[in-house]
Amino acid sequence: MIDTHCHLNFDAYDVDRDAVLDRAQAAGVVQFINPAVDIETGRAALALAKQHYEIFAAVGIHPTSTAGFVDGLIEEIAEQASQPKVVAIGEIGLDYYWDTSPKADQRRAFEAQLALAARLELPVIIHNREASEDVMAILEAWAPSLPPTLQSRPGVLHSFSAPAAIAERALALGFYLGFTGPITYKNAEGLRRIATVMPIERMVVETDGPFLTPTPHRGKRNEPSYIPLIVERLASLRGLSPEAIAAHTTANAGRLFQLTKTPDTD
Repeated sequence: MIDTHCHLNFDAYDVDRDAVLDRAQAAGVVQFINPAVDIETGRAALALAKQHYEIFAAVGIHPTSTAGFVDGLIEEIAEQASQPKVVAIGEIGLDYYWDTSPKADQRRAFEAQLALAARLELPVIIHNREASEDVMAILEAWAPSLPPTLQSRPGVLHSFSAPAAIAERALALGFYLGFTGPITYKNAEGLRRIATVMPIERMVVETDGPFLTPTPHRGKRNEPSYIPLIVERLASLRGLSPEAIAAHTTANAGRLFQLTKTPDTD
């Protein structure tokens, strides 16, 4: 299994990071994608990926970190993206829940990073919170002009939680949908309906650790060893075995992020 979104460089893991990775591998999670939320965490994600062959990085600026965004930051992200083991630009997008970055700054940063991803031919990891219409309008303007290498794998809508109509629009563009702990929550019937009927070839699993801990560990720190709980819930929804869901989502993640080969970490 692959945890396609976990912030392993965050200080929530400082006291036991190696043990977290050991528990994950014991649970069958063999690769991890660690997205940045700003330039500094991009550096940390790159350092962690260099130290651990099983960890890959994504670089970019999270929408809540975009206040005062200037175009010069794009070249810093591009420099980070040129480093070995960077497999995506992210996490990027729009967040209208938190009032930390003006919407205009968020949109400018989002569009600039999408343009960078197209230039570098890297998929994107999309953050969307209470901004679905604007996110989709921007992605629908961006996707048609993508290079051939990205047309079937433009990116993933991370921790998908939007209505079914948004899922349909994202899937029509070639996007994957990422499922996290909320798929196990009592009040997530709409999300479970989407997971039940969407193409299984576009489904990936994530923890978003240390956030969004699945049931029965909700309220505690999340970690990649809980990926099987998400896989088991998806399996029950699809009428498949957990092994089948694990195989599908692992293959999907490998295809989306081109993880068929593990880069040299020397």
